[in-house]
Amino acid sequence: MSEESVQPEEPVSEGGEEPDENGLQEQLDEALREKDQFRAIAQRAQADLVNYKKRVTEEIQESRRSATTGILLRTLSVVDDLERALALIPKEAVAPGWSEGLTLVLRNLNTVLESESVKRIEALGRNFDPREFEAVMHEETSEVEEGTVVHVVREGYRHRDRVLRAAQVVVAKSPPQETVADDVSGEAE
Repeated sequence: MSEESVQPEEPVSEGGEEPDENGLQEQLDEALREKDQFRAIAQRAQADLVNYKKRVTEEIQESRRSATTGILLRTLSVVDDLERALALIPKEAVAPGWSEGLTLVLRNLNTVLESESVKRIEALGRNFDPREFEAVMHEETSEVEEGTVVHVVREGYRHRDRVLRAAQVVVAKSPPQETVADDVSGEAE
């Protein structure tokens, strides 16, 4: 073979003429549109994947939080029972070591709860807040302002930033006021 450079053949249309420039431009435009469509599809798929990963991570965290909440609520039930038992033990009814042992168990349970970021909700003397308290009774009293918690029936707890268990409380209620009209009608009889 000789060292002549081989030139690619120019495309020739069926009629023996050069290809139509408008046809090539249309093909190029169509290829660019398809490329943009495929890019958009790929971007949507990537965004869907990122959203899916976030959703799965959130679901896993919520599942863990739910399991932790269940265990903590059962532990709080044990703490409540132990506190009631200690409050009702007559001092002379048990050997001295038993009472101190139960107190130590209660202290250890409270330490475990604190290590899990569980804190007791301070309710006594505060204004009633339905997000933290559950009113089980009202007590008529003029000693404190209406809506103030006067007694805690069952302690409430908070786990980090969420209420784990609302405190059951007794809320102050103003005693009924005698009106001047009632006094006048009472004198007329």
